[in-house]
Amino acid sequence: MTTEYEVYCKYTRVWIPDPDEVWRSAEIIKDYKDGDSILHLKLEDETTTEYPIGPKHNQLPFLRNPDILVGENDLTALSYLHEPAVLHNLKVRFLESNHIYTYCGIVLVAINPYEQLHIYGEEVINAYSGQNMGDMDPHIFAVAEEAYKQMARDEKNQSIIVSGESGAGKTVSAKYAMRFFATVGGSANDTNVEEKVLASSPIMEAIGNAKTTRNDNSSRFGKYIQIGFDRRYHIIGANMRTYLLEKSRVVFQAEDERNYHIFYQLCASSSLPEFKDLALTSAEDFTFTSLGENIFIEGVNDAKDFKKTREAFMLLGVKESHQMSIFKIIASILHLGNVEICSERDGESCRISRDDPHLQHFSDLLGIELEQMEHWLCHRKLVTSTETYVKNMSRAQASNARDALAKHIYAHLFDWIVEHINKALHTSTKQHSFIGVLDIYGFETFEINSFEQFCINYANEKLQQQFNSHVFKLEQEEYMKEQIPWTLIDFYDNQPCIDLIEAKLGILDLLDEECKVPKGTDQNWAQKLYDRHTSSEHFQKPRMSNRSFIVIHFADKVEYQCDGFLEKNRDTVYEEQINILKASKFQLVADLFQDGKDVAAPPSSSKASRIKVRAAIPAPKAPNREHRKTVGHQFRSSLHLLMETLNATTPHYVRCIKPNDCKEAFSFDSRRAVQQLRACGVLETIRISAAGYPSRWTYPDFFNRYRVLMKKTDLAIGDKKLVCKKLLETLIKDPDKFQFGKTKIFFRAGQVAYLEKLRADKFRSACIKIQKTVRGWLQRIRYCKILKSAITLQRYGRGFLARRYAEHLRLTRAALICQKQYRMVHVRREYLRVRKAVVTIQAFTRGMFIRRLYFQFLLHHKATIIQKAVRGWLVRKKFMRARDAAIVIQCAYRRLHAKRELKQLKIEARSVEHFRKLNTGMENKIVQLQRKMDDQSKEYKNQNEQMVVVNKTLNTEVNKLNKELEVLRSRQGSGNELTSLREEVENLKAELEEAHVQRKRLEEEHSSEKHELEQRVKELERENSLLKEQKEEMNQRILSQSKSSTDQELSVSQKEALLQTELNEERQRYQNLLKEFTRLEQRYDNLQEEVSLAKFQPGHRRIPSNQSSLGSDSNYTSISMSEVGDTEDSIQQVEEMGLEKAAMDISLFMKLQKRVRELEQERKRLQTNLEKMEDLTMRKGVESKSSTSEGDSNVDYNILKRQELESENKKLKNDLNELRKAVADRASEGNSSNELQESYSLLLGQLKAANEELEVRKEEVLVLRTQIVSNSKQTETSNHIDSVSAWTKNKKPVDNEEALQADHELRESKNRGQDWGYLNEDGELGLAYHGLKQVARLLEAQLQSQTRQYSDELEALHTQIELLRNDLEKKQEQLSQIVALSPEDKVEFSVQLEITRLTNENLDMKEMVEKLDKNERKLKKQLRIYMKKVQELEASQTMQPSRSRGELTRQVTVQRKEKDFEGMLEYHKDDEALLVKNLITDMKPNAVSATVPCLPAYILFMCIRHADYINDDQKVHSLLTATINAIKKVLKRNNNDFEMTSFWLANTSRLLHCLKQYSGDEAFMTQNTPKQNEHCLKNFDLAEYRQVLSDLSIQIYQQLIKVAEAIMQPMIVSAMLESDSIPSLAAVKPMGYRNRSSSMDCESGGPGSYTLEVLIRQLGQFYSIMGDHGLDPEIGQQVIRQLFYSINAVTLNNLLLRKDVCSWSTGMQLRYNISQMEEWLRGRNQHRQETVDTMLPIIQAAQLLQVKKKTSQDAEAICSLCTALSSPQIVKILNLYTPLNEFEERVTVSFIRDIQNRLPGHVNDSKQLLADTKHTFPVLFPYTPSQLSLETLHIPASLSLDFLNRV
Repeated sequence: MTTEYEVYCKYTRVWIPDPDEVWRSAEIIKDYKDGDSILHLKLEDETTTEYPIGPKHNQLPFLRNPDILVGENDLTALSYLHEPAVLHNLKVRFLESNHIYTYCGIVLVAINPYEQLHIYGEEVINAYSGQNMGDMDPHIFAVAEEAYKQMARDEKNQSIIVSGESGAGKTVSAKYAMRFFATVGGSANDTNVEEKVLASSPIMEAIGNAKTTRNDNSSRFGKYIQIGFDRRYHIIGANMRTYLLEKSRVVFQAEDERNYHIFYQLCASSSLPEFKDLALTSAEDFTFTSLGENIFIEGVNDAKDFKKTREAFMLLGVKESHQMSIFKIIASILHLGNVEICSERDGESCRISRDDPHLQHFSDLLGIELEQMEHWLCHRKLVTSTETYVKNMSRAQASNARDALAKHIYAHLFDWIVEHINKALHTSTKQHSFIGVLDIYGFETFEINSFEQFCINYANEKLQQQFNSHVFKLEQEEYMKEQIPWTLIDFYDNQPCIDLIEAKLGILDLLDEECKVPKGTDQNWAQKLYDRHTSSEHFQKPRMSNRSFIVIHFADKVEYQCDGFLEKNRDTVYEEQINILKASKFQLVADLFQDGKDVAAPPSSSKASRIKVRAAIPAPKAPNREHRKTVGHQFRSSLHLLMETLNATTPHYVRCIKPNDCKEAFSFDSRRAVQQLRACGVLETIRISAAGYPSRWTYPDFFNRYRVLMKKTDLAIGDKKLVCKKLLETLIKDPDKFQFGKTKIFFRAGQVAYLEKLRADKFRSACIKIQKTVRGWLQRIRYCKILKSAITLQRYGRGFLARRYAEHLRLTRAALICQKQYRMVHVRREYLRVRKAVVTIQAFTRGMFIRRLYFQFLLHHKATIIQKAVRGWLVRKKFMRARDAAIVIQCAYRRLHAKRELKQLKIEARSVEHFRKLNTGMENKIVQLQRKMDDQSKEYKNQNEQMVVVNKTLNTEVNKLNKELEVLRSRQGSGNELTSLREEVENLKAELEEAHVQRKRLEEEHSSEKHELEQRVKELERENSLLKEQKEEMNQRILSQSKSSTDQELSVSQKEALLQTELNEERQRYQNLLKEFTRLEQRYDNLQEEVSLAKFQPGHRRIPSNQSSLGSDSNYTSISMSEVGDTEDSIQQVEEMGLEKAAMDISLFMKLQKRVRELEQERKRLQTNLEKMEDLTMRKGVESKSSTSEGDSNVDYNILKRQELESENKKLKNDLNELRKAVADRASEGNSSNELQESYSLLLGQLKAANEELEVRKEEVLVLRTQIVSNSKQTETSNHIDSVSAWTKNKKPVDNEEALQADHELRESKNRGQDWGYLNEDGELGLAYHGLKQVARLLEAQLQSQTRQYSDELEALHTQIELLRNDLEKKQEQLSQIVALSPEDKVEFSVQLEITRLTNENLDMKEMVEKLDKNERKLKKQLRIYMKKVQELEASQTMQPSRSRGELTRQVTVQRKEKDFEGMLEYHKDDEALLVKNLITDMKPNAVSATVPCLPAYILFMCIRHADYINDDQKVHSLLTATINAIKKVLKRNNNDFEMTSFWLANTSRLLHCLKQYSGDEAFMTQNTPKQNEHCLKNFDLAEYRQVLSDLSIQIYQQLIKVAEAIMQPMIVSAMLESDSIPSLAAVKPMGYRNRSSSMDCESGGPGSYTLEVLIRQLGQFYSIMGDHGLDPEIGQQVIRQLFYSINAVTLNNLLLRKDVCSWSTGMQLRYNISQMEEWLRGRNQHRQETVDTMLPIIQAAQLLQVKKKTSQDAEAICSLCTALSSPQIVKILNLYTPLNEFEERVTVSFIRDIQNRLPGHVNDSKQLLADTKHTFPVLFPYTPSQLSLETLHIPASLSLDFLNRV
């Protein structure tokens, strides 16, 4: 480029200003030269114009970007960066492509479509999750993912700043961002914090959003939500901060606007029974909700929204009582607005009728005094230094005070709700990082701007400053990273404007100062502003106003009206009204207005705790601290805190644009859009980018794009970077126009367009040359053919013409003669006719003119007569009007003069002299009263000092008397307390018995209903069997009819397909249930691990925060201490019973999961009790060690313990008998299910064994008792025996501790007996006194122990009563729910309740069994300890535990077939764990790779055969259970290993096939050999285990698919869409788009690139692994089909979300890639129709990219071609289609509309845009018997299975 004017040549397109469209496109029709004053242009409507050019005013117009760049995802990718290019690009994307999101560097521009778009579903979230910003189309999810990724990678807090005008879509954008975080970063446990975060939105919208003229759901406050994450980046909590609530909306709304939604929601639900006390009616009846004259919003149901609001309150844990209090306060505000204030006659006072119903409702709802509120609404208190006056208020003042009170109440309620939402979202877990979402108002300017607009624009000034600095910082980082020379970019700094507002003596400072002045006014404040800031360049004074000022903001000039600034800044509320509210009888209302809550300064809270001395004369009360801080000061402080938070985070910007003011869908107003783009900083970003190097290309992309401009010698160089440098140095002479970075080339604005022009010129010249040569060759061939044909035609033509000419001469001579005669006759006749006509016309014309002249004379005469009459009438009318006007003026003047005289008389009557006469002497009286008050105050101080001294003496005396009173009460109160406790215990026992009776009755009712349900299940099973029989009959009929005729074959095939689809759907549902079961089982394992970890982690463990919100579905939620068993024991019992027993009912496990949660809730309470018991035990141990006679105390303890053991054994025996009977009864009732019978029989067997064990232990206890008694008799002394026996006869000691204490005291008394002899000679008196003393102590200890026992029982009974009360409340809630339901819902709800109840009963029975087992184990342990002690005492014999068993030996390897080998393997029961360990747990797939496939499955089955052969059911059950559990553990440990998962899928399915093949069922024996039939199982039917193995196989298959998809996921997009499989298609269009450096991994340079060969190689590896492991080919085919579907879904979703790949070359690339994958299928014999059909959508998408898209025939062809694509997918691809160069045309909007009109009758009528990547096809495991003979199986020695014997 030689000069900058070179580009302004002919045919260049430019932008010129336009008053309507802001910018208009034009084309230069004459080259511009330097110095020309006019630029000749042609507009788009073909009209020409002359554009004046001047050095200062009109510079050269902006250049327009090439069409190839129009519609770019990023505005900074445009070659020419200026305002018209930005506006045009946004308009094209919004109107033509319906794209509402566009990047502008780091800013996401979001245009409100005013239409619901289906681009926010979960599948879209999954598509954007994990992607780099820039890889996909612009979206709010991309910004959220970028923030989430940077938080995880950089470990730095993030912020998303959403701003824009009202109605631009800020709230919706913030809501979708939070939904993305809730989905991607869901809580790791079941706290459901993400649901609570989302639940806060409807509450905040209800209390903070309202309808305005611009938006139906406008947020009238700003909020900043911090979403907290833990170290694993799961959501753990959130916090919300709000800014500047628009309180004035509570009392005033403009026309066609509404108050806050909550008022209308409450009025719409006023008919509900719980809201009758609110006395609400329609919103039209209340002043505060009817000012806007329209209480409805189109398409909004306030009642339904209110229901959602209440549900959100419940989810956030707000109690029902608090909700009702909130609704009462809201209703009271409405009633307050309807309070009628009547003016008195004097006009200076007012009153309120006490009969006013609204005032009555207001007082009742708030719980305040009616008379006080009625008084202080019409009066106010004036406090001076000496007196307090009560002053009347006028009606206007009272109305203002009432409105201020309403605003104050609502503001405090709003803050209270926000505070409680934050409490619900708070977590005690340490927060690792957070992401903040700022939803704040954008820059506002209206016709009248007040205090609210000033604060909003002040906040935007601060945000714009932070935005500018951050953009500048990112640009600098990019240049430094690429090592580009950095030059300072001058950008707009709005610090002077911010200083004008917030600096010392700034606008806010002067406003606060004026508010402190007693008589400050808005006008005085305005004058101070003029005096102080007139010299500021950002401040102006309007010319025509003295009550307003102008601030020049970064976006625009805004004129603010000063009226109301001081009042809004003060936010004054009369303190008397607040004091009435503080005295409310409702706690919530009183708490809202407490001083401690509202004080902003923390130090003031400490002062409030000091003792206050009340003065004798009340001093003037200081104003409330709440009103000392002005609104402006509070807003400035909160804004500074917000900016500190934002500066400490990495910001991400979302700028919302409102396209029009009419809320029309996809309508774009350019003037409004430009105004917002200037205000939100988008154009500033463009300016900063344009000042540097906005266009950036990587070296490979630049080489591929512009290789046509290079020379052949340059192309031969291998270094592409060097080639690019040479090319640019040749093409662009100015070195400042580009810079070379490490990985990219940086261009100035317009340079890419210049390169594109050179490239287009190169292509155009090449095309012209080719066209010239081809056209010349074609024309030469055509000329030769024409020449030959012309000579032949000329020869024949000339002869024909000569003959025709001769004939023509003869005919001409004859014709001349005929014409002569004919013309003569014709001319004569014509002459005669004309002459006759002329004579006739003359006669008629002359008569007509004479008659017309006569009529004119006649009309003139008549008009003269009429004018004479009219003129006379008009003159008379004018005279009458003038006379009447003079009379009226005289009357008006006389009346005005009389009024003036009357007014002067009134003024004289009210003059100052008149009042002075009336108030003479009042001043002297005031001075006297002042002196009198001073004297009284001095007297009061003296009296107060005397009172302090008296109070101190009285307090000391009162303390002494209280101590004496407590001593007396302690002596007298013990007996009374004991009796009262006993009475209370008896009452509680009676209530408990009544509760038990009621529970028994309910259990009987539930048992009968359970019986009915079981009968219903039987009937359903019969119907199912009948349906199966009918299905078989239908199949037979179909087969018979298929042979009859060809027509019937088609119908039969359709029915078979229908049945097959139904079967697949049923199988899909079953497998989904199985998947859910797997997830629950995984969660059960996690809980078990947490329980095991809890043993080694002492200290406090936090209960999950959702325990308060998660309730059990059980009808019996009360769990006593005895009902809660040990968690570890219950887990051990499940493992002993076998997982297949425990997993028989999936719903049972789901209820068990809820039961586990209930047990976790009780754990904390039990843990405290356990700690108390441990402390007590430790104290017992210490005291027992400190006892002087340890042997004696142990003997007493053993005696008491023996008695307790006997009683416990008896109780256990009775409990076991009762439990056995109950189990037997239930087993007999539930005989309809085989699974229940087996479980009950198993329980009976265990109970019988436990009973027998208890009988044996009883005998051992008796022997132990005799031995302990004999030993104790030998060691005890006679005196000790007598004393103990005497005491035990009187009263038995309660516990061992008391007995030991009494015994110790007795021994001490004997030792000191000799010292008491001095009392009398024999010492009897001393002994008696000491004995009485010891007895008294013993009785006191016993009394205390009984008191403790009674208190414990009382506490337990209280707990049970509380639990029963909660149970009753839940039942009442259920009853209320049932009443509100429809009959069908009632039936369904009752069935669900019954199922829940039965499940809980089953769990209770299991808990009872667990408790008994636990007690039995404890007793066994204690008996072993006692037996060991006895054995040590007797020392007669020693029992050494030994275990003897016969060693099983076998040869390590079998080289030949034994004659008697029957294909069975014998093992000892104790070797089962070793077998499972070697064969499953420690098994590696490569260890058996050289042997028979599925060798572990065959070995396990041979062991099962032997257990069946010896008829050992326990052995079969134990081995299968251990096998299944071990396989699950191995898969859990290797959950990301495809090889291990495939290995165990093959073995599990093979074991399943073996169980079927050798089951003895004839259906599975058709392909068996005679030898295999002999090896069938003889004694057991393992059909149930086959079902369990089938379910396990499905689970492993699903895990295999999950692992394979995870491995392929990063390869699919790169291989299918980005890799260059066809090298000739490597050149792409000029992207110019730069990925954000923060989006990419700096170390690796971005995501790894995978080619198609890598993807196909990975598929081949999967296929070979499955084949090596012996997986059934049918299962392998289903795996390949599922993987191909995943490839299709991921590829199609990325294609639909990426504009850069929707081109003709991508379609060609896709078709080639798909053909390669089909070739891979054919090479492995896997090419089947169902597999190819999974790729059909992406095949049709590739075809759609390549077909023509112009005419209606093309549209019809597209509709018939794309049958596998949905309508939204077709339209989306057409909208995204991007031409490769300027020679290719874009898809027109009319063509897309034509397609949309044709699509309603489309074959695929789905409305889904993205494919479901989570969809899985139902898997089917076909039966494939093995041909292997079990007796020939060889076991390698490497497996270490020496303990197995061949049988």
